[in-house]
Amino acid sequence: MAVIGSGPAGFYSAYKVMQGIPNACVDMYEHLPVPFGLVRYGVAPDHPEVKNCEEKFTEVASSPNFNFIGNVKVGQDVALESFTHHYDALLFAYGASRDRKLGISGEDELGGVYSARGFVGWYNGLPEFSNLAPRLDLSDTAVIIGQGNVAMDVARTLLKDVDALRHTDMSDQALTALSKSKVKRVRIVGRRGPMQLACTIKEVRELMRLPSIAFDPINPNLIPQDISNFPRTAKRMTKLLKEEPSISAANAQKSWVFDFLLSPKQFLSGSNASSSHLGSVEFVQTKILGIDPFDPGAKVENTTDCESISTSLAFRSVGYQSEALAGMSELDIDFDETRGIIKNDYYGRLISPNKETDAAKPVSGMYCAGWVKRGPTGVIANTMEDSFATAEAIVADWNNKIPFLSGGDGWDGMKRELATKPLRTVSWEDWLKIDSAEKARGKFVGKIREKFTNPKDMLKILD
Repeated sequence: MAVIGSGPAGFYSAYKVMQGIPNACVDMYEHLPVPFGLVRYGVAPDHPEVKNCEEKFTEVASSPNFNFIGNVKVGQDVALESFTHHYDALLFAYGASRDRKLGISGEDELGGVYSARGFVGWYNGLPEFSNLAPRLDLSDTAVIIGQGNVAMDVARTLLKDVDALRHTDMSDQALTALSKSKVKRVRIVGRRGPMQLACTIKEVRELMRLPSIAFDPINPNLIPQDISNFPRTAKRMTKLLKEEPSISAANAQKSWVFDFLLSPKQFLSGSNASSSHLGSVEFVQTKILGIDPFDPGAKVENTTDCESISTSLAFRSVGYQSEALAGMSELDIDFDETRGIIKNDYYGRLISPNKETDAAKPVSGMYCAGWVKRGPTGVIANTMEDSFATAEAIVADWNNKIPFLSGGDGWDGMKRELATKPLRTVSWEDWLKIDSAEKARGKFVGKIREKFTNPKDMLKILD
């Protein structure tokens, strides 16, 4: 089986397939020279415990029936169609490679407007964003549009004492920029109300407990008073949101606030007419529809009232989205551009339209797992469950002798194809050398590791 993507979805699926099918061989392809995807580049540096799953992934990779093939861009360096000649099964587990946009004026034109995905990638050392250089020194207020867990990570990073981050694997350039940051207040803005928050209790509690950081109390009219019949999770969140700040704004070094019922309308430039940098964000006030404003699934609609927040620094954090790989359409792989997923039967089996009937038909030997299967939602534990479900479908299909791909010689055959190209592939043993070099670099400056932020520097370790 070939797996495209080396994040949690790829590794958890590989683990379960290798466990369920004796002598199954798994070749994992990754476009970067290093593995672990979202775990390496998406998990907040101050949450190292979340990265403990890397130990399990390393255990999977230690099997003689597993190959890691890094620094190979599927659809560019190697045609997707080639996999059908060399493997019995093909699993897409490459996650979400871009963020959703707001689609409003000024979003792409003005400096100071960043994607949360880019900011997180930048401070985590993702090569794609190594040159982002966000200007954290121009504004005392930062506006984050979106109220999910990624938005909370961005807020915590901006508010937290930088000295508490120096021992983590946060990139050195991020630590330098944060040490010069002038941000004193963070506003986390959402279209709906507090009972529709997309973030988890853990993220809210952690932000509330930051030392010397104040938070503005939430308008009590937006929070239900009687929560006796609420489910346990909703009850816990409501109690948390009702808490009084442990420190007053007057005595705090920094502060933050949840702004509710605001929908972004446009990003506006500064007072200078020729300015190409952000000066403020204009929002439309919204109102909750329906008879129950505390319904977690409640919708909102725009009103005619607007308000603006002055700032030179804004982040959009409204979700990620997967993209189709080149060559998918030629293989009858139906990619839903709107939802950003590969169409599947919810168990991970790829399906495509049957031109003769309205019913969808399975695509033999092809599967998907993780965000490219269900959309960019949930935490790593959700991805594990989802990936196990896909793996169980693969094992069941194999045992039931459902048609697969034509099979072949796996990596041995692909290796011959790639040998004709000027490409340096990276094996698991190569990754371990890069891993050791990063840890050594980190130890020198008192950190867990100092990541290489340029693939060329990663490959130099292997010369």
